[in-house]
Amino acid sequence: MPTLDLTASSIDITRAICDVPSVSGDETTLADLIDAAVRPLDHLEVFRDGDTIVARTMRGRPQRVVIAGHIDTVPINDNLPTREEHVDGEAVLWGRGTVDMKAGVAVQLKLAAEFTDPRIDITWMWYDHEEVDADLNGLTRLARTRPDLFAGDFAILGEPTGGAVEGGCNGNMRVIVRTHGVRSHSARAWIGENAIHRAAPVLSRLAEYRPREVPVDGLVYREGLNAVRIGGGVAGNVIPDLCEIEVNYRFAPSRSTEDAERHVRDVFAGFEVDVIDVAAGARPGLDASLAQEFVAAVGAEARPKYGWTDVARFSAMGVPAVNYGPGDPHLAHHDQERVPLAQIVDVERGLRAWLSAP
Repeated sequence: MPTLDLTASSIDITRAICDVPSVSGDETTLADLIDAAVRPLDHLEVFRDGDTIVARTMRGRPQRVVIAGHIDTVPINDNLPTREEHVDGEAVLWGRGTVDMKAGVAVQLKLAAEFTDPRIDITWMWYDHEEVDADLNGLTRLARTRPDLFAGDFAILGEPTGGAVEGGCNGNMRVIVRTHGVRSHSARAWIGENAIHRAAPVLSRLAEYRPREVPVDGLVYREGLNAVRIGGGVAGNVIPDLCEIEVNYRFAPSRSTEDAERHVRDVFAGFEVDVIDVAAGARPGLDASLAQEFVAAVGAEARPKYGWTDVARFSAMGVPAVNYGPGDPHLAHHDQERVPLAQIVDVERGLRAWLSAP
């Protein structure tokens, strides 16, 4: 089995781990490499749960930070092995996982090996199954079996942020809005009642909806309410008796999931609404002293995270958390996924500066 050299540059480590395919459900080879690389390090206490690896220092420091990153990717589409390119005069590493989020993991692995006696204790987490259903997520599993490993005063998730600090995240809810009718032959449509036609007011409400911009702890989150799927119909000559519209609601972290559900039901008052998935958001966490030190040390702009990320898991456990990593999030999952080499170096420099601060 090949080995992972954590004394190499963070760019070389990024290339090495990206070239080990680890699509969700197939992370074991990469997890084995990470385990083999960190387990011999005397300054780290290492745990493994499935394909999730946790390594932590135990120096008895008064504060602890958790730094985490997922090791799985979405499916490969002719974008491995990695290669170095120049785009608009900038050197980039192209390939699946370079943005989401193996460049961030590479930086973490290098620093985990290097910081043998950190000023604050560090728990490093590299976990599986982030890109699929939440119940498969390595952090979900770990929270059930070893919640003590999440203990910390602050957490950093290496999601791609372009090197900025993105505090917290929006909540995420999916609902099904249903309209009902009566089937009939389409040649005698007046005998039936068309459920698809009855969906018109639902779509009108969505088209007229104006999302809020919500200040939360100094950051402004933009909400969104959008139809993402619609289905209905029986056959080409039948008036349909059912139409279902799937609606996605992204809500500011100042709303609870209960508040979010009430709001959605108010918007679609008079219609049948079923909540099929919901995840609470996370407040920015930037009022924590470690977070303020972190933002100052890395010299990065603090801004809101509009998408949902696993920072919400830490927030729910009482640990303020932010997103910070190399890569443009717009290129996550893209067939042209690529990360600027300079950005990997800058994120490493930022984390190093903060962890080294007196």
